[in-house]
Amino acid sequence: MTNEVIFTVVESLDGGYEAQAVGHSIYTQCDDYGELPSILRDAVKCHFDPSELSSLVRMHLVKDEVIAV
Repeated sequence: MTNEVIFTVVESLDGGYEAQAVGHSIYTQCDDYGELPSILRDAVKCHFDPSELSSLVRMHLVKDEVIAV
C-alpha cells in the first residue's frame, strides 16, 4: 500500500492546471483549481488496485513568476 501520492501541479500555458504524480505514471489536468482535488482522487483510484490505494494525496503547486529588476 502506498501511504501518499505526491503530485506536482503547474499552471498550464493554455489555462487551467496540469498535475504529474512523482514516482508514478499518473498525469491529469483540469480547468479550475477548485476541481483539482476531486480530479486527483479519481486519477489515483483509477491507477491503483483497491488493496494498494493510497490514503493521502499531496498537491505541490509550483508557480513560476518572472520579476523585473
